[in-house]
Amino acid sequence: MGRSSSSSQPTTRVRQKEPAVTVIEIAQTVDARGLSCPMPIVRTAQAAKALPSGAAIEVLATDPGSTKDLTAWCKATGNELIEQTVDGAVFRFVIRRK
Repeated sequence: MGRSSSSSQPTTRVRQKEPAVTVIEIAQTVDARGLSCPMPIVRTAQAAKALPSGAAIEVLATDPGSTKDLTAWCKATGNELIEQTVDGAVFRFVIRRK
């Protein structure tokens, strides 16, 4: 016996919304790879002073201590740590200037 391919119920497709992707424009990159504490913070602070409020700074560092150091620096200065990632031995931070 064959099956009937007609159905009394219409097929409804639900389209799921894709999450919004936020694009952050990097105003300056601080390459602190190979530098030890306190130099990643010193270089980041120098770069931040030269940028307007709201600008984003990307910091690349290889010092594992930079994770705690940059987090503490952002809290102390009021700057916002908006992204933190690790790619192999390189720590990447994106900071928005207050």
